[in-house]
Amino acid sequence: MIGPGGREHAIVRALLRDPYVEQVHAAPGNAGIAADVFVHPVDASNPEAVTALARELAVDLVIVGPEAPLAAGVADVLRDAGIAVFGPSQAAAQLEASKAFAKQVMAAANVPTAMARVATARAEAEEALDTFGAPYVVKDDGLAAGKGVVVTEDRDVALAHADECFAAGGTVVIEEYLDGPEVSLFVLSDGRNVLPLAPAQDFKRIGNDDAGPNTGGMGAYSPLPWAPAGLVDEVVCRVAQPTIDEMASRGTPFVGVLYCGLAMTSRGMRVIEFNARFGDPETQAVLARLRTPLGGLLMAAATGELDEDEQLHWTPRTAVAVVVASENYPDKPRTGDRISGLDEASALEDVQVLHAGTAHDDDGQVVSAGGRVLAVVALGDGLDQARELAYKGVDLIGLRGSQHRTDIALKASRGLVTVAGASAQSVAQEAPELVDPAIEGTVL
Repeated sequence: MIGPGGREHAIVRALLRDPYVEQVHAAPGNAGIAADVFVHPVDASNPEAVTALARELAVDLVIVGPEAPLAAGVADVLRDAGIAVFGPSQAAAQLEASKAFAKQVMAAANVPTAMARVATARAEAEEALDTFGAPYVVKDDGLAAGKGVVVTEDRDVALAHADECFAAGGTVVIEEYLDGPEVSLFVLSDGRNVLPLAPAQDFKRIGNDDAGPNTGGMGAYSPLPWAPAGLVDEVVCRVAQPTIDEMASRGTPFVGVLYCGLAMTSRGMRVIEFNARFGDPETQAVLARLRTPLGGLLMAAATGELDEDEQLHWTPRTAVAVVVASENYPDKPRTGDRISGLDEASALEDVQVLHAGTAHDDDGQVVSAGGRVLAVVALGDGLDQARELAYKGVDLIGLRGSQHRTDIALKASRGLVTVAGASAQSVAQEAPELVDPAIEGTVL
């Protein structure tokens, strides 16, 4: 298991539940992962170092968690060495590494998404912002660990974000705003076939009621009681399979998990973004419910033997994940503080504590080592019970200056999340609005 975060800890825990998995190693892992499996201090984004470790351990499968190693070509070097790997090639990972590339693929595959323009200079950004109007959506074209997107009513703020990207030598994608609730759906792929997992919803902003700046994600829940009937089938038919087919036709088959970030808008389903790996913290909630052995699924995808007709088994219970973040996250998070209450929270029935930004200090104590430190994940009979258990666990954990949202899954538990005027069936009939023909120079 390659990677250091909460997503990787969730995958490790799921792998340990697989009766066919004999042994799990992680590199570099974190304090929580180290308590569960063997960890190795390897640079996850160094393809040669990762490959050397995989050979030394004689592993059957390497799973690449974060986006940076994928963009660095770790999966390519592993495959060239004859090692099975779950994770796309560097070329296929462009679906996440470049938002402009993803728009091109979506246009070619007729996938419904937001109208967009790519800007490489301030004048182009100004023109695009004025074309689409407020709310303004400005995305760094490259990888930004989930924090490269600004959505604002303030044109100056939008332009300032674009200027930051230009100053760093990058480009930006400016889009029309998509209304409606968001859905995250992970789809496993072996390069040809696809197999969807259960949908989830995450909470990207730092504060309650979606206030404050974007983060990597402050919590998630699954399943979605408000999701339209047939939503998963619709996403597979309209989004995932056409995208996988398009990538294969380009000679860059996508092997791994395609994260489909969706908006259920008043005009139908639209893709917000693709990621080339499991999302964090949605993975923590989704995998807590999965009862089909995960190791076999990922091995089948890695070796081109995914059974698209396989019926996955899930607990009927609801999972809620609440992220505990460091003081001053997402700006410059405070780190190095000891964390208390981990054993007490983990001892709660139906609760697990998954580590993200943690490490050991010189005395062997667990300390904070990143912005998002932990996720407390609870299974309950419905959203209310799962929320209650998750927050009971959060309350037992002590970390100086820590912060967490208190409204994860709250609106859904109160029945306040709705999909405006659309069902999955009506979405299927609607033509995707990929481009406004009146906008010259639109790049998708």
